[in-house]
Amino acid sequence: MARVLITGMSGTGKSTVLEKLAERGYRTVDTDYGGWTDGRGGPWDAARMAELLATASAVVVSGTTEDQGRFYDRFEHVVLLSAPVDVLIDRVRQRSNNPYGHSAEEQQQIRQHLADVEPLLRRGATVEMDARMPVHRLADAISRLAGEPS
Repeated sequence: MARVLITGMSGTGKSTVLEKLAERGYRTVDTDYGGWTDGRGGPWDAARMAELLATASAVVVSGTTEDQGRFYDRFEHVVLLSAPVDVLIDRVRQRSNNPYGHSAEEQQQIRQHLADVEPLLRRGATVEMDARMPVHRLADAISRLAGEPS
């Protein structure tokens, strides 16, 4: 089993894929919840993330933060989920489990992040996957990278 980071823009389905992997028995951490950041998309709680990665040889983490690159060397795989902007905007408009992306201002942020941030994520990724694939296929592909759950 390996340590895997799933990253990407809002609307790529990071949390949805993570839920599917948890159902399959993987240890998962969604850094959008549970106090892993300041709640406003800021950096990870560095001490907490360092401790997780030092003590867990098998975990799938999801999130996108400004400081995630400093932890890349502790993941065996960094998976970038990507999709066209129209797909992302449509998904965030429709979702009910996360309010981010419902406003026109937030949708513009997503467009800007796609242009400015996604290329940086792509450079650090070990694998890129098309987020338009069915969630079970994404989970299958990530499972192959992560190995069997412990």
